[in-house]
Amino acid sequence: MKDSHGRVIDYLRISLTDRCNFRCIYCMPEEGVCMMGHDEILRIEEIETIARVATRIGIRSVRLTGGEPLVRKGVVDLVAALKGMDGIENVSLTTNGVLLSEMAGDLKEAGLSRVNISLDTLDPEQFTYITRVGKLDSTMRGIDAALEAGFNPVKINAVTVRRLDQDFLAFAKLSIDRPLHVRFIEYMPVGSSTGSDGSGWDRTDVIPSEELLQIINERAVAQGLPELVSARDDDKPLGWGPARYFEFPGAKGTVGFISPLSRHFCSECNRLRLTADGKLRPCLFSDREIDVRTALREGGEEAVYNCFLEALNLKPDDHHDKVGTERNMSQIGG
Repeated sequence: MKDSHGRVIDYLRISLTDRCNFRCIYCMPEEGVCMMGHDEILRIEEIETIARVATRIGIRSVRLTGGEPLVRKGVVDLVAALKGMDGIENVSLTTNGVLLSEMAGDLKEAGLSRVNISLDTLDPEQFTYITRVGKLDSTMRGIDAALEAGFNPVKINAVTVRRLDQDFLAFAKLSIDRPLHVRFIEYMPVGSSTGSDGSGWDRTDVIPSEELLQIINERAVAQGLPELVSARDDDKPLGWGPARYFEFPGAKGTVGFISPLSRHFCSECNRLRLTADGKLRPCLFSDREIDVRTALREGGEEAVYNCFLEALNLKPDDHHDKVGTERNMSQIGG
């Protein structure tokens, strides 16, 4: 089906939990967020029911998010159930990678199509600073495990924050020798992020993708590397996202840029979001939510179907540069 602006909506992001084993500075406060009660969180079987109803409006691709989705009990069985569902063609997952070293094989066997790993720095000290509690080695082991399990593509998502002064070329070089697809994501004003120094999101922290591409190319040339060129269609990773892809000539992977602020893609948006407590969000930047959990528990599948129809009608044409949302990123699911 199409929304009220004529866009085909075929992609549903499902947050499995608001819990996370990190406390990333752009995602949640250092003390964490007030965790939802057991009865507030959708049960696994309820998520399956909602996903099955979603196929009736044309949802074909599902991404599992969090918080950190791999801390949710039953995630492997959920992947298998979704993968075996009529109408669902792709099931993917976004993770910080910590638990992948022990779960990648089971997820692959269950039918997970692809995996995105969040990683914002390759410097161990800065990694602990950004995540507040994490260790770089644990995420790097997760990347290795994803490759060893045979996931293709394996994407690395890096949020770019100017004040962090990340080594962007080092990230881009990850794509040269291994089939890794590094994507740089502009820092978004979602929730009440504490920012890189506790002051909160600020537009000066946003590095527009065009500027970032120039920075990477200048640093590459300074090290004797060629500049990034537009990736050939055959080299671009599978997926349904808005990234623009480039590559170093002869590289095994690619470098992508996701530009929700400097070059927003609202006119091509194909997604809805389901929070862990069962609220359907038509737009990441909007606080409009439809209560699917109550609809399911009180009215059954037909009530859920009507929620999806309502979400299609409420989906805005544009985020209109809105700054801040009532929920933090960890509570929305990204």
